[in-house]
Amino acid sequence: MKLRRTLLAVTAAALALGVLAGCSSDPLADQYRNGDNKQYIAGDGTVTEIAAENRGAVVNFTGTTQDGSAVDSSKYLGQVLVLNFWYAGCAPCRAEAPALQKLNAKYTGNGATFLGVNVRDQPATAVAFDTSFGITYNSVIDTNGAVQLALSGQVAPDAVPTTLVIDKKGRVAARILGQATAPDILDTLIGDAVAEKS
Repeated sequence: MKLRRTLLAVTAAALALGVLAGCSSDPLADQYRNGDNKQYIAGDGTVTEIAAENRGAVVNFTGTTQDGSAVDSSKYLGQVLVLNFWYAGCAPCRAEAPALQKLNAKYTGNGATFLGVNVRDQPATAVAFDTSFGITYNSVIDTNGAVQLALSGQVAPDAVPTTLVIDKKGRVAARILGQATAPDILDTLIGDAVAEKS
């Protein structure tokens, strides 16, 4: 009888641990289940930097910008490309826009190019956003998800906003998942990629 009680207690404890382990928190899933109607999954600002020898395949994509211009990722080879995934109704996207524009101004002609990837809006909305926030770099209108698909299996943009630094060879060198709340960090990531030998 005593042995049976001990076995039951051990089994109950094991089940309780299993249930608790199953309830561990996934912040992105928690946001999805929250039902607060904010219409986006926000990252937590996590920075991922990938050593040159560990970077994946070259990112290849084409698209059309808000002004109707064609974009091909191959035209950016030999320079650093900063991709920012955003849309106008995303509050963190609006909050980080001035810092991104400031970094764009710093790196224009100095080894890096910025390109937005608008995941939801029509061109007119993207143009209005650019006007409101003084954004001077183009954005691909990616409502069909083609640019996002080109990054699947690599360091994908799992939240909006997400900023990727693409190296001179066209590979993902770094990612900020969520709002770039510390522009100095993004500045360093871009600067490091610019300084790399191609």
